[in-house]
Amino acid sequence: MKCHKVDYEIFGDDMQVVEVELDPGETVIAEAGAMNWMEDGITFEAKMGDGSKPDQGLMGKLLDVGKRAVTGEALFMTHFTNAGYGKKRAAFSAPYPGKIIPLDMASMGGELICQKDAFLCAALGTRVTIAFNKRLGAGFFGGEGFILQKLKGDGMAFIHAGGMVVEKQLKGETLRVDTGCIVGFSPGIDYDIQRAGNLKSMFFGGEGMFLATLSGHGRVFLQSLPFSRLADRIIQHAPSAGGSAKGEGSVLGGLGRMLDGD
Repeated sequence: MKCHKVDYEIFGDDMQVVEVELDPGETVIAEAGAMNWMEDGITFEAKMGDGSKPDQGLMGKLLDVGKRAVTGEALFMTHFTNAGYGKKRAAFSAPYPGKIIPLDMASMGGELICQKDAFLCAALGTRVTIAFNKRLGAGFFGGEGFILQKLKGDGMAFIHAGGMVVEKQLKGETLRVDTGCIVGFSPGIDYDIQRAGNLKSMFFGGEGMFLATLSGHGRVFLQSLPFSRLADRIIQHAPSAGGSAKGEGSVLGGLGRMLDGD
């Protein structure tokens, strides 16, 4: 594996953007719709696959497209190439608040397993594929967990997490995590799903019926605000079809909003 060697700079705090610097001829691949801006001289093209295998035939490309369809991602990836002279920059961000995690894949052993919607962009040569979890428990009850993305390469890759990011270094111990709070982990980590306590805790504890367990040796990236949790809260307090909504912390509901002038 020989990925393009790109430089980068991350801007912002809660709504971050990563600006990737490309030398002439260098390319960065990104999820469709992730680009914010790019300098003159950069060309872009939607392609099947990640371009890590330039000699790959049509059937191989179609297989990659099929894998992306399984994960719910767009069928094509966009390739941004510096076709001009001198260094040029292109910027990318995720569509919801959070942090961008820069990953030097070479220092991580060349591989990372992550949630299927975590990948943002990477240097050309990075392999973006899927990793099926071999355990049925994780498959049926993991929520986010049965189909994961696998990143392979030796260059820079960038993933996105919701809210704050915490990195844990496991040295043989076990960590129990809400399934949606996992962003990614190195291949030395064993991933499974276990029941969240007794039946009363499962149904009334508010933490979900199952928790993910991460054990072994390696790095784990966790997020404080999974997008699914953010979306549920927005839907819960959004106006209904009839125009009504539940006021945050208010027992008056619609009457309270009328008094407030809403």
